[in-house]
Amino acid sequence: MKKFMKKATWIMAVLMMCLMTATAVAANPEKIQKERTEIEELSEKALQNLYAKVPSAERVIENCYAYATLSNTGMKLGIFGDAHGRGLAINNETGERLYMRMKEMGLGLGLGVKEYDLIFVIGTEAAWNSFISGDIKFASAAEAAASDGVTGDSIEGASIAAKGVWVYQITKKGLTLDASIKGTKIYPDKKLNQYEEQSE
Repeated sequence: MKKFMKKATWIMAVLMMCLMTATAVAANPEKIQKERTEIEELSEKALQNLYAKVPSAERVIENCYAYATLSNTGMKLGIFGDAHGRGLAINNETGERLYMRMKEMGLGLGLGVKEYDLIFVIGTEAAWNSFISGDIKFASAAEAAASDGVTGDSIEGASIAAKGVWVYQITKKGLTLDASIKGTKIYPDKKLNQYEEQSE
């Protein structure tokens, strides 16, 4: 009898673990979809905020090779610290969409600004591949312009941030920032993009 009870208890424990695991797995896609929806809404708000401030940007976004929006939703304390953001990169040529993350360390956009949007204009396939791989290196506007052979004001309201990449920097209140994004790390969100691939 003891042997039977011990075996039954073990079977019940295994069944409970399987049930808990199945529930966790089932809940995960729902959580991921919620986060993706939030990012898409942030992206749309960032674009609308940009168009209200720089009307010519709408035509630029529609006609460029690709673009990306990153919204900082973290906080920065004092002059130093770190800020985190999330966003969406969209290739106008191929239709590819990738969810992205951002980490901004030290001095830069976070100077007294808790919430802001970065809208990137990506001009070439090479710049797109560099951007979505997380390998892109941002420079100051002057350094980037020197390497790209263009002037920083080639796109109205935007600064050149890297070879083939321009950026609009706008606060949630619609104020244009004039700050360097040098040192900012942007990389693909593996979790959200993996879910995207599985759901197709």
